[in-house]
Amino acid sequence: MTRFDENLPGASSGVLTAARLVLPALLLTIGGCAPEADTGTAPSGSEILEIGSPAAAGSSLPKLTAGPDGTPWLSWVEKLDDDRHALRFASIRDGEWSTPGTISSGGEWFVNWADFPSLLVMPDGLMAAHWLAKKPGGTYSYDVMMSVSTDGGRTWGTPFSPHDDGTPTEHGFVSLFPVGNRVGAAWLDGRNMTAGGGHDGHGEGGMTLRTAMIDRDGQVLEGGLLDDLTCDCCQTGAAVADGRPVVVYRDRTPDEIRDVYSTRLDQGRWEPGRPVADDGWRIAACPVNGPAIDAAGRLVAVAWFADADTPRVQVAFSDDAGSTYSPPIRVSEDRPLGRVDVAFLADGRAAVSWLAGGGQEARIRYRVVSPDGSAGPETTLADTSASRMSGFPQMLRWQDGLLFAWTVVEEGSRIRTALVRPAGDG
Repeated sequence: MTRFDENLPGASSGVLTAARLVLPALLLTIGGCAPEADTGTAPSGSEILEIGSPAAAGSSLPKLTAGPDGTPWLSWVEKLDDDRHALRFASIRDGEWSTPGTISSGGEWFVNWADFPSLLVMPDGLMAAHWLAKKPGGTYSYDVMMSVSTDGGRTWGTPFSPHDDGTPTEHGFVSLFPVGNRVGAAWLDGRNMTAGGGHDGHGEGGMTLRTAMIDRDGQVLEGGLLDDLTCDCCQTGAAVADGRPVVVYRDRTPDEIRDVYSTRLDQGRWEPGRPVADDGWRIAACPVNGPAIDAAGRLVAVAWFADADTPRVQVAFSDDAGSTYSPPIRVSEDRPLGRVDVAFLADGRAAVSWLAGGGQEARIRYRVVSPDGSAGPETTLADTSASRMSGFPQMLRWQDGLLFAWTVVEEGSRIRTALVRPAGDG
């Protein structure tokens, strides 16, 4: 029987505190309604510019993605009332976030700190988004819901589900990716689990990883099984390397080894999942700490959290589009909690971000790492809370720097965004 362990780093809780940017000088703010300030530099020499967030009070679960022209897009969830939520989105235009649009809204959504909706932006006005909807059968009975837009987000089609099993079980932790002119989706699928039979209402049995392809009309064209036994509630990740979609996830063996695996779609067939690294992390619980991936041409970077012997954040590189990976490079020297992200810079180095800290407090940290293992200093972006409500900070390459989005928790929640221009060292 698997269980969700609330004492693991990724699932920690505590007093909710506000996140604040950590700088020795003032912060330049552009756009939005944030207070005015002057330009400052971080201790490492990185410049940090806050961008006024488009998200209203009560917002959470940010997710960053890049359009085909590199434009940043942000999606998030806003709470409308006690039982209604909306999935919003915006893009950066002329250095400021655009007026938010709404993809979908409604009641009976499944809103979870670790399982956030996402947005995919493709050429020719094609966009796709996903969120989660409750269904009868138990606390963790919910479906993946999707919608497609063909006019750049002005209108959205009728919601649909990429799976048709109909079971009252868990479906979530979705990654969307382009496959030619189609939308690809990969998600954790609990159809083989017994609803409510596990720990705290979670299902008992084996979680699977499944995929589907969706056309411009929102029609599910094909689907399939990628892995028949995975970790229950760790995020998946996806990127396209040299035209091949690569999906990463946390696997689960019968003897409870939960290492990070990678699979890719090559010539129309999904390759069997293989370990990115042999951590040997044996844990009879879900750590709620999935991998992150980014790609640039044939280069791939995968970052993840592991605690096989000591808590650490690691990154591995591939120069053959995700076919093989280098030995893992340890990124964190502090006390990492995980909740990682990764993004390539223009020069082929990769930035890795994570949460670090202990007890109730945490810090959003990042570090620039080269494929040869050399690395710049660990830099703190913001102080935050270690609670679930602070969620998973997001990071995306933009212009000559990194765009961050994260949730500030203080008498509710709200999303903040900032551009960081890393120093040239590392």
